[in-house]
Amino acid sequence: LFTSESVTEGHPDKICDQIADAILDEYMKKDVNSKVACEVAITTDFVLIMGEITSNAKVNIDKIVRDTIRDIGYDNVEYGFDCDNCNVIINIDEQSTDIALGVDKYKLDKVNKSSDLIGAGDQGMMFGYAVDETEEYMPYPIALAHQLVRKLTEVRKNGILPYLRPDGKSQVTVEYRDGKPYRVDKVVVSTQHHPDAALATIHEDVVAKVIREAIPAELLDEGTQYLVNPTGRFVIGGPHGDSGVT
Repeated sequence: LFTSESVTEGHPDKICDQIADAILDEYMKKDVNSKVACEVAITTDFVLIMGEITSNAKVNIDKIVRDTIRDIGYDNVEYGFDCDNCNVIINIDEQSTDIALGVDKYKLDKVNKSSDLIGAGDQGMMFGYAVDETEEYMPYPIALAHQLVRKLTEVRKNGILPYLRPDGKSQVTVEYRDGKPYRVDKVVVSTQHHPDAALATIHEDVVAKVIREAIPAELLDEGTQYLVNPTGRFVIGGPHGDSGVT
């Protein structure tokens, strides 16, 4: 049995990731030689943007933050956190001149041709490898977990399950036999919801319109367990319920 988890776009940590990504995208769009080290922290009614950015681009970071949060779905004060009323604090400095010594030799010209002088201002360590279980070369459990949260977001934004709110997560346990995925043993989906939504309704809808739509039918059997909002209630969520950080 192998288990993996994924979170929706409304999860506090994932909100921070998306804000940092959006800021980076805007700088690179306007100045391909921008050096961006942007960190984001978030909690109830509060977003902190910090880090070091060196660029010739002029970027409205406050607008990017609020637009990203709005697109995620936190656009209503009733959710405990919303794009128009949260406090956004921006504390950005330029990159250290000492660190810049290692990276400034690397430039991209106007036609996107790179030089051979590539420097790094920080270290990074990664591990892992591609597998042939899925088209995206990821292990089957995490691929299914990602499919679940994408479907959960889709039915929320399309109004299919209008009582859902942005925060949520999924967990999928896959049984392997002879080194290959054989069946799904357990699926956990937790989703933020309107306070008036009944747990039985949420369970029935999520199984029918999320789980069975996202996971191939041949992997599900009578022994597959479905746990939907197993704590019984998930109204307070997002940055109102938990802090997040890149």
